[in-house]
Amino acid sequence: MDIFSFLTLFGGLAFFLYGMNVMSSGLEKLAGGKLEVILQKITSNKWKSLLFGIGITAAVQSSSAVTVMLVGLVNSGIMQLGQTIGILMGSNVGTTLTVWLLALSGIDGESVFLKLLKPESFSPILALIGIIMIMTAKHNKTKDIGRILIGFSVLFTGMIMMGDSVEPLKDSPAFSQILTAFNNPIIGVLAGAIITAVIQSSAASIGILQSLSITGHITYGMAIPIIMGQNIGTCVTAVISSIGVNRSARRVAIIHIAFNCIGTLILLPILYLVNAFVDFAFMEWTISYAGIAVVHTIFNVVVTFLLLPFSKLLEKLAYFVIQRVPEEESEKEQLALPDEILLNTPAVAIEACRSAVNDMARLAEDTILKALSLQDEYSETIVHAVKKQEKMLDQYEDKLNAYLVRISKHSIASSDNRTVSKMLHGIGNFERIGDHALNVVQSAQEMHDKEIAFSDEAKAELQVMRSALTETVKLAFDAFCQDSLDLAHQVEPMEEVVDTFNSRMKKQHIQRLQNAACTVELGYIFQDLLTNFERISDHCSNIAGCLIEIEENRDMHEYLHDLKKTDETFQEQYHANLERYMSELEQRLEKNKQMTAAAKK
Repeated sequence: MDIFSFLTLFGGLAFFLYGMNVMSSGLEKLAGGKLEVILQKITSNKWKSLLFGIGITAAVQSSSAVTVMLVGLVNSGIMQLGQTIGILMGSNVGTTLTVWLLALSGIDGESVFLKLLKPESFSPILALIGIIMIMTAKHNKTKDIGRILIGFSVLFTGMIMMGDSVEPLKDSPAFSQILTAFNNPIIGVLAGAIITAVIQSSAASIGILQSLSITGHITYGMAIPIIMGQNIGTCVTAVISSIGVNRSARRVAIIHIAFNCIGTLILLPILYLVNAFVDFAFMEWTISYAGIAVVHTIFNVVVTFLLLPFSKLLEKLAYFVIQRVPEEESEKEQLALPDEILLNTPAVAIEACRSAVNDMARLAEDTILKALSLQDEYSETIVHAVKKQEKMLDQYEDKLNAYLVRISKHSIASSDNRTVSKMLHGIGNFERIGDHALNVVQSAQEMHDKEIAFSDEAKAELQVMRSALTETVKLAFDAFCQDSLDLAHQVEPMEEVVDTFNSRMKKQHIQRLQNAACTVELGYIFQDLLTNFERISDHCSNIAGCLIEIEENRDMHEYLHDLKKTDETFQEQYHANLERYMSELEQRLEKNKQMTAAAKK
């Protein structure tokens, strides 16, 4: 084999790996939102997890990418270790589709149909179609399909180059002599594992094996151990991705390694033990492209269905290898933030972010509701909780904003881009609501420390306004977390009710000051509370408005202007809500009058 053939071999490998990368990236972006939907449906049911693993690996054409994704999801706290086992097994089965696609290179025949199935016939056409789609398409999805076609074409070009480079080895005695070493199954397993570990792609190492099969010197007896070793070698990607993550995530890598090693340790001895008594004739047959695909598929399917019933034992093995320690408890107390590893699969990283942003939203909602409750009854426990949660909201904002900015630098689907935009808008509003919750707490603390209280009339007004604000908060946060436009459209009429009460209460407050029914000191606190209530309501409006603006592609200022001037539905909802809360206020004020009159008697 001359230097030119070596260069062609490595050039072909480079084309293969680049084509695989381009194709996988295109498939991931095209899957985009679908990955998110499927992830939300993952359960502890091992059969569903198995099917999910097969499906997602077939979609992104990379078992390594799926494994890295699982490590990141477990490290982020989005998935539990037990949920990943079925997916890991499924990914081993799903990756066999790639090998069957590579087997197209080995098709022989004189018919026109068979010739059209050969990569050298259709890959140039795919590349041309892909280039045209990228250059002319206006939609990102069409461009993603074009990239997939180009990646597919480049991958097969690399496969053809590797095949052409090893063809001279057919008649090489030296090559035949080297291959005799692979009659030893242990050497075959080690060779397959090492080559796959170095290039970090089982598909590429199998592609090399398929190219070498052109020489006619590779037998089933040589190929089977190599293929088993390739399955072990692909685990190195999971091992690398588990560096620097928590213990739960490292256990994912342990399960992946154990699954492939146990499969090899069971099936390889059985094969050679039975062969010693039965003498399988096929072990000496020359293997073809399709034969390699068959062996790879049988091995992965058999191992999967052999070990799937023992998934709980694999989980226990992972816990045995990486034992529980007290520090794991502190890990659980930390924020469930998305892992850096997930940036390799932006669509999944976005889903992880959405889960974390929803957690932040619910934390912000709980924080403000706790703060508002202090107006009814002061509690040091609640004060401490609000302060602690406000700090957590600050941490969420810093981490999630930085993470989303990094995601936005990737080329992502337009639907994912809208999701990122919504999350960035939401995060800022959640953090600011936390700040206002802290202001409300400080007002309650000041009144408690100075042992002062509002008048009965002021208390009644604040209670009703808090009720309206609470409804506004719940509507806005439910709209965001459920991604509901219907709920989002109900926020603005409630926000207008809070604004109306704010204006009314300020006027009433001035009258009380003039009548000496309220002290200046209490007046400042009352004014601060009204300001914070109004600002919280404004942020709720921003949260709902962002959903409407992005999903309906409308300018928010124009939308609000038209809404309040011409929208009859808005006016109906606003007046109905205002009447409801005004009625509540009148009832409270009347009740206070009756109680005061009774006290005088």
